[in-house]
Amino acid sequence: MLSCLSTALAVMPSLSSGMAATISGPAADVDPRIGTGGAGHTFPGATVPFGMIQPSPDTAMPDFKHAYNWAGGYQYDDPTIMGFSHTHFTGAGHSDLGDVLMMPISGDVRMEPGDPAKPGSGYRSRFSHDTEVEQPGYYAVTLADYDVHAELTAGRRVGWHRYAFPKGRPAHVLLDLRPSIYDYPGKVLWSRLRVRSDGTVSGCRTTRGWAPDRTMCFAMRFSQPMVSRTLYNRETNVTYRGFRGPGYRPEDHDAQSGRAVEGVFDFGTLDRPLEVKVAISPVSEANAISNLDQEGAGWDFDARRAAALAAWNKTLSVIDVSGTQDQRTQFYTALYHTMLAPTLSMDANGEYRGPDQEIHRANGFDFYSTWSTWDVYRAQQPLMALLRPDLSAQFVRSLVAAQQASPVGVLPIWSYQGLETWCMTGYHAVPIIANAYLAGVRGFDAEAALKAMVASATYGPYGDLADYMKLGYVPIDREAEAASKTLEYAYDDWSLAQMARAMGKTEIAAEFEKRARNWRNVWDPKTGFMRARLSNGEFHEPFDPAAAAYGSDYTEGNAWQYLWSVPQDVPGLIATLGGKAKFVTRLDELFDTKVDPAIFKDVEDISGLIGWYAHGNEPSHHIAYLYDYAGAPWKTQQRLQQIMDSQYSARPDGLAGNDDLGQTSAWYLFTALGFYPVAPASNVYVIGRPFVPKAVLHLPNGRTFTMVADNMDTAHPYVGHVTLNGRPVDLLNLRQQDILKGGTLHFTMQAEPGHEPSASVPEKG
Repeated sequence: MLSCLSTALAVMPSLSSGMAATISGPAADVDPRIGTGGAGHTFPGATVPFGMIQPSPDTAMPDFKHAYNWAGGYQYDDPTIMGFSHTHFTGAGHSDLGDVLMMPISGDVRMEPGDPAKPGSGYRSRFSHDTEVEQPGYYAVTLADYDVHAELTAGRRVGWHRYAFPKGRPAHVLLDLRPSIYDYPGKVLWSRLRVRSDGTVSGCRTTRGWAPDRTMCFAMRFSQPMVSRTLYNRETNVTYRGFRGPGYRPEDHDAQSGRAVEGVFDFGTLDRPLEVKVAISPVSEANAISNLDQEGAGWDFDARRAAALAAWNKTLSVIDVSGTQDQRTQFYTALYHTMLAPTLSMDANGEYRGPDQEIHRANGFDFYSTWSTWDVYRAQQPLMALLRPDLSAQFVRSLVAAQQASPVGVLPIWSYQGLETWCMTGYHAVPIIANAYLAGVRGFDAEAALKAMVASATYGPYGDLADYMKLGYVPIDREAEAASKTLEYAYDDWSLAQMARAMGKTEIAAEFEKRARNWRNVWDPKTGFMRARLSNGEFHEPFDPAAAAYGSDYTEGNAWQYLWSVPQDVPGLIATLGGKAKFVTRLDELFDTKVDPAIFKDVEDISGLIGWYAHGNEPSHHIAYLYDYAGAPWKTQQRLQQIMDSQYSARPDGLAGNDDLGQTSAWYLFTALGFYPVAPASNVYVIGRPFVPKAVLHLPNGRTFTMVADNMDTAHPYVGHVTLNGRPVDLLNLRQQDILKGGTLHFTMQAEPGHEPSASVPEKG
């Protein structure tokens, strides 16, 4: 591979700075490879904070039945790169996107990707990790089969490529509009590609993937003129514009349409690198060209890379963290991952596509999409409300705008590029909005937001809310995963009530406070678990607390994991389980039971097991903190150490499960800082224990909040004392306003379990 690199260097004198340039600032501590192996599902390519475009390598685009491991387009252990596409999820548990796949090729051009196990069978290329450079806003690799060195960087809506081709070999760029990361049969409903008179290449495609009828348009320009080009429609048995025969042209030079469109652009032999800039638009081809005109001026790849790096350093500098290099790498990589989504989904002219498939125009805000609300309401969005209330306000406005454009008037569930997939359960945009409001975020219409929240919580056809409102629970004979849905709805109801009460809407607050108690309706004292009921009130039989499967009583979990899903009323749960001592015993049983991971072999999302605790999936994320409520904070500290040691590392496979748009990384950040939002919208954090010796949060109000931990090492894993500005702090009552006032949260660590008092938790809630 070094010989390939040396050849590429011969035609690109500036490549030495592009390959392994030393960067500074917090971005230098980010390792985008973390999460690209195993089930992390992150991507290593280039993007800017919350940017719309993510040019990144794709190593495989398997059929949709086997696409789970490639949800980010890239798997670290794969030996070949198929090309560079421009849209990617970060850490998602489902796949799609991979739009506008490009591959630089020297020499002969093959039109099919080929078999990764058979070099030369297609246009994909072998590569070595030794030639990869992954940095925030930048990615580079040498494609060994072509001896081409490729570099990527990005702006908000425009991706930039730079290709160094070997001397004396013809240079080509292949554009393939067929592949998607969610490779559903018949996925491309239609696509078009054209070369305009000024050399701009543009087009659109509509796909049937996770979100049906999704349209993505693009426009690209090259830094050097083409010497020739051929556009292909590689369909077989095609009917063109409604008829067979003379109207159908399998090859063309200027325009092509169909369901299997490719383009090959030829540049002859080059004596300098070829640059390509690509803009995307979820709205139209014209908007993609406009985005390119407005945000893609000039030809200075290095300047664009520097701008992306500067954007990341500014974004990441919201926290200054001290510690070992490994601690800094994990911390800043986690912070980086929390600031990739939701993504901008609006063109430079303010237009965006809504869930109604209509084109809307934002008025005074940026429209963001890519919402996995089931995941990010727990910690990633609370982190944004704390660190970036300016963006949090934009996110809330985006959620409300999507609800107002929804054909059924419901806030986003799992949506991207404005379109709804209806994946996952609950109506968790509600706690995202409620938490933002209670955290002091303003800049959005609270009345409109509350109206959208109530509309979502009362839309009967969604997830059998009709029966939930009538019976006080979701009946399993009418709706799958009924036990977990009841628990999730009850929490969402509570968060809605919190916001309504804070706004003085007492009637709404009272209604949803009553609904928040519905969790009690799925409690079975006989078995000691939360269980699904039938519409006649009887519990669903047979019952196995270990059982977990899609369509069962629970969503991506079992009875052990969902027993604790009452974050809005932990004192009530403690009383229900028989008091603090029994509560602690059940928690210990959760963590200490020996469980064969094979029990979840058919449930992809349940991973990172410690007993029944599954850190690789979100329903477990708050559980370790519950010991605090029962007066056993040293056990919280023990479990957090256990989780941090076993579930996170600075390796490609360093995440135990999907990063889920930054949620798993947000858990790490809060935990490293020493506190966590067990019940978002409560305005309260629960104290755990820190995992970095010092961190300074630069708050948006100009103040700083410093966390300091004395004696923090492996020999001192327990909290001896914790103070806030010199005064003892209640472990259950670190409030948002305490942080926003600024000051110092001071931990003194010690070797043995301490007896720092937790809050006085009543036996009944």
